[in-house]
Amino acid sequence: MLLPSYQVRGIFLTNSNTDANGEAFLKHAQNIDFQGPSQILEAYISDKKDALQQGEAKFDISGLLRATYTVDKETHTVIAPVLASELVALKGIEDQSLFSLNVRASLGNTKVNRDIVASIKNKALHKLFPLFHNGVTVLAETVNSTDDQISIKNYFVVNGCQSLNALFRNAKELTSELRVLTKFIQVPADSKLSELITSYSNNQNGVKARDFKSNNPIQTRLQNEMVAKFKGRYAYEVKRGEPLAQGEAISNENAGLYLIAFDLKEPWTTHRKYQVFDEKYVDIFGRPEVTSARIVFCHELFGQIHSRVGQLKNQLVGKYVLTQFFLLYVLRRVFDTDTGLFGAKLIKEPEFFVNTEVQVVKLRKFIGHLLDGLMIDLNLETENLGDDFDYRGKLREKEFITKLSNELLSSFLKDIKRGKALPLQSLWDTIND
Repeated sequence: MLLPSYQVRGIFLTNSNTDANGEAFLKHAQNIDFQGPSQILEAYISDKKDALQQGEAKFDISGLLRATYTVDKETHTVIAPVLASELVALKGIEDQSLFSLNVRASLGNTKVNRDIVASIKNKALHKLFPLFHNGVTVLAETVNSTDDQISIKNYFVVNGCQSLNALFRNAKELTSELRVLTKFIQVPADSKLSELITSYSNNQNGVKARDFKSNNPIQTRLQNEMVAKFKGRYAYEVKRGEPLAQGEAISNENAGLYLIAFDLKEPWTTHRKYQVFDEKYVDIFGRPEVTSARIVFCHELFGQIHSRVGQLKNQLVGKYVLTQFFLLYVLRRVFDTDTGLFGAKLIKEPEFFVNTEVQVVKLRKFIGHLLDGLMIDLNLETENLGDDFDYRGKLREKEFITKLSNELLSSFLKDIKRGKALPLQSLWDTIND
């Protein structure tokens, strides 16, 4: 049975794999999509991060006082100034996996980090380091302490990433007097309390709303899916400063802005970047159609737009970034109004257009042809606007954007009727792979 733009199919979902009888039956039952444990596990994309550094680490606190605080039999903390040289021996600093649950990775050569390095290199300040440094927070499955030693097992760092990276890179400068006030917390790694500690311990100036969403299951799932389906081609960045897999980087902030313009159809709001990880986060990312393929698809559309806005004769409009999100919205409207099924396919099946590099090249040519025509019309609409035209204000107005997009869409549809432009399916078919 067919519905407009949809085909109904049966899926048999079970927690058992098929036997020989089942396999024989499925060969003849073409209308059944069997999904057992093997098929589900093969397609499953995890929304979890593998945070724990397995193994034990020990810290010498001989002759020093330590503070302890017990919450319950499973949760307690030990606070003490520990040797920086022992901290930098923790596993996972070099590849940054130690900080996978931290809201940020190393931010590189910032002023704060330069100040930390300066204090590390000034050996006269080593003994004073705990007086002016905020310290490090380590979560572990077990934390034990005696008067002489603190030992931890299976651990990760949720606060102090910048400091530990600075100490690690300058390990040759460390002395026996440089100690770091460190809080060791025994707490289950996957518990709600662990998430709460991570969030609250990073609730400081310089931490953005985006940082607090870096460990959100949606973002983890999208990042894992990007690796699984686009390894070596694209990499999804969810955390500032994190080391990325090989491929063209797409930040989740940019992805959110793409989806605001293309899916939510609100390009006039894309100047408010904070909303991506705040008030609109669920509307943007919390939809089943938001996949890594959709993000790659929108990224490719935006890339073609970015390469063409320089064609606008009105340079003020051309250089304003909201113009690019406006054109992404116009492309969505073009797809929506396609009288054939190809426009719906572009919207609902983005993976078809980006699943191989050959398809991506064809998509770029296809979108390029569309944009070349739209840019001519946009030039006609904007080239004679006076120097006093409030392009910043107007491109943030829903009414102006709607009217301007209506003009472009009307011109495009007229060109198709007059034979000056091809319908979407015909245009796609004319493009060589």
